[in-house]
Amino acid sequence: MLRLDYLSCGLTVLSTILVGRKCWEGWGLAAINSVIICIIGIRTSQWGFVPANLFCIILYGMNLRSWRKPQET
Repeated sequence: MLRLDYLSCGLTVLSTILVGRKCWEGWGLAAINSVIICIIGIRTSQWGFVPANLFCIILYGMNLRSWRKPQET
C-alpha cells in the first residue's frame, strides 16, 4: 500500500529544491503535495490540515501563474 506520508515527504523536499532553483515546476509539485496533505488530514480526522492546505493550493496556483508569465523587458 502506498504511504502518503512518505510521498508527501518526498514531494516537500523535491518541490523546495525546485523552487529554490527558480523552477516553476516546484510550485506545481507543492500544490500536488498540498492535495495529499488534505487527504491525509481527512483520513486521520486532523481537520486543521484541510483549510490551511486549500489556502496553500490557491497561493501556489497564483505563484505558478506569475512565474510562468513571460518576462517583460
